[in-house]
Amino acid sequence: MMWFFLILGALLACIAFIVYLVNRFGKFRLLKKLARGKKGRLRLLAFATVAVIFLLLVVTIDMYNAVISVLHLGVFWILCDLAAGILRKLRKKDGVPGDKPYYSGLAAILITICYLSVGWYLGHHVWVTEYEMQTDKSVGDLKVLFFADSHMGTTFSGKEFAKQVELMNAQNPDVVLIVGDFVDDASSLEDMQDACEALSGLRTTYGVYYVFGNHDKGYYASRRGYNDARLVAELTRNGVKVLEDETEIIDGRFALIGRQDKEVRDRAPMEVLTEGLDDSLYSIVMNHQPNEYDLQAASGVDLVLSGHTHGGQMLPVNEVGKWTGLNDRTYGHEKRDKTDFIVTSGISAWAIKFKTGCKSEIVVVNIKD
Repeated sequence: MMWFFLILGALLACIAFIVYLVNRFGKFRLLKKLARGKKGRLRLLAFATVAVIFLLLVVTIDMYNAVISVLHLGVFWILCDLAAGILRKLRKKDGVPGDKPYYSGLAAILITICYLSVGWYLGHHVWVTEYEMQTDKSVGDLKVLFFADSHMGTTFSGKEFAKQVELMNAQNPDVVLIVGDFVDDASSLEDMQDACEALSGLRTTYGVYYVFGNHDKGYYASRRGYNDARLVAELTRNGVKVLEDETEIIDGRFALIGRQDKEVRDRAPMEVLTEGLDDSLYSIVMNHQPNEYDLQAASGVDLVLSGHTHGGQMLPVNEVGKWTGLNDRTYGHEKRDKTDFIVTSGISAWAIKFKTGCKSEIVVVNIKD
């Protein structure tokens, strides 16, 4: 319901900003000259300019991201106009409309282009983020590489994902964990198969493990041509172990607990998953959505790895999930009692292809005793 209202609000704001931008574009000298003093023609030219820009964005990116671009342009334009007005007052110059170039409008366009270009770069390039976890347990060292939210087909295709596998191999991980939303509702069968095949190229000591996210099983699975069983079959065929409320012991030193997604009604509670677990093992929980922190800390597990939030993705809504209580954390590391929690911003994005509140990443966790 929250996302429905957010999307509806964004669409209404987009319409309002389009009206505003039509009015603002009418202040440019070029359009005024073309209108030759006729207000009706000026409005038509301004509307046509905004419409062409919006349609180009829809064609080159998509509707979602065209709306995001218009929202940013509208906000920056208002801020630039306000700043220009304040400067005029400080200089005590009222100015006459149309007697000078419309600098604040030009500034708004340039700022929006630069800002969203950076956001595009942050969303389409992948960094390596490292954490070091110290433990009192005599378990030795383990280099864990984990990633989440690849949403195949959003910022890279299944074939392009092979480049990310090369980046992962360069980290020399002992184990690779995929913490949900490997594919998306709209991920094609071809992208899914190519991405799974790319995973077979991972070089690890103890293997590759996977848990479901909320998009992996697909809210509209029939539209993409495969279901979760087909996904599991492809992952398994390429050497990935799928965990659904299951525990795997790694080298007699580490316990890997793979949880089903929060949206699965009958997923096992933590007390069941940890029942009878040897306390001398260092326990790592794979839990796609960063929720139930208190319950997981109370269970005594050592480390919980999550994704789902995309690090908040866009300013200023990057903390909405935490403010509304949908998530316990949006990004980064937190410790509750003796349990460490890490949330990754994800290796890709969902729907929106810009990241202005974070950057895309894979995460390396060095566990040392």
